[in-house]
Amino acid sequence: MTDRAPQPVDRELPTEESRDLLALVRDIAQREIRPSAAEEEEAGRFPREVFTLLSEAGLLGLPYGSEFGGGDQPYEVYLQVLEELAAARLTVGLGASVHTLACHGLAGFGTKEQRAEFLPAMLGGGLLGAYCLSEPSSGSDAASLTTKAVRDGDDWVITGTKAWITHGGVADFYTVLARSGGEGPRGITAFLVPGDAEGLSAAVPEKKMGMKGSPTAQLHFDGVRVPDGRRLGEEGQGFTIALAALDSGRLGIAACAIGVAQAALDEALSYATGRKQFGRPIADFQGLRFMLADMATRIEAGRALYLAAARLRDAGKPFSRQAAMAKLFCTDAAMSVTIDAVQVLGGYGYTADFPVERLMREAKVLQIVEGTNQIQRMVIARHLAGPESR
Repeated sequence: MTDRAPQPVDRELPTEESRDLLALVRDIAQREIRPSAAEEEEAGRFPREVFTLLSEAGLLGLPYGSEFGGGDQPYEVYLQVLEELAAARLTVGLGASVHTLACHGLAGFGTKEQRAEFLPAMLGGGLLGAYCLSEPSSGSDAASLTTKAVRDGDDWVITGTKAWITHGGVADFYTVLARSGGEGPRGITAFLVPGDAEGLSAAVPEKKMGMKGSPTAQLHFDGVRVPDGRRLGEEGQGFTIALAALDSGRLGIAACAIGVAQAALDEALSYATGRKQFGRPIADFQGLRFMLADMATRIEAGRALYLAAARLRDAGKPFSRQAAMAKLFCTDAAMSVTIDAVQVLGGYGYTADFPVERLMREAKVLQIVEGTNQIQRMVIARHLAGPESR
């Protein structure tokens, strides 16, 4: 493990308040998250107390309105907070992004009464959320999901299995997409399901390549009864809600990816400037200098891309294409940068004594979650050339 603390990223932030906010996040990251990240990831320990701390500090509801306990922060600022958290530990950064995603359906499509009843606890009351769209046989083709929601008087009865659920089994609430009507996207409805609902259970968490501290599990819905007051939006509007959330969620993944890449670059720089061979630091050799320069350039380009998309979102303009581009570029950049970081450290980079091997393993999942990068290319191409011919 290198002793050199990462240098703060030079950020352009819109207000003094946002600059103070990022300073707070860096302080929490350096004191409460980064020191134990490697040990806790190796042990597969979920840092629930960190999420409690983030909630108490107002960091789990940043992009939502203050009238419901949110932070009233633009996405431009919120995403940079995610980047800082992910640089300290991806389990925390991605977890905060997933929680925000889980709140999106209620915040954007819930009634005024629903928002007043549920949002304050979700945004700042110590609760943690999860998002349930994927299923064992329904991943990239999300509209083919088969989990059923059947109306029974004033309730809905949900039956089926969800898969690849971040925070599965530890979340306090789940935003669940289920089929309430016919086939296709128009037959899907969204629900807000409490984590302790009768009939809801989680499977043993998946054994993963990385992010071992973040539980990913199947969720089984065995006749889970949910009041109609927990239905989000109109019947059949669920897929629209899901897509709206995913556009924003992809920006969260992009920001997390740049955080991971920045952490890898920081480690590579620390090692290259301290390690001597042939009588001088290895950072003096052109081959490594060019590698470091390329790593830094990919990071800056990715950061600029996700911030440009965030500013479109903050301005109320369409940003779906830009979100897909940001998710695609930033996660590919994170994979490339972390691989190069391992190479810079040589044999040490391949050991668990230094964090770059963990960062490389974690970067891989970011090319998969919230829509694989192949799906992102399809989304971008449709914006450019229109739908595919049938």
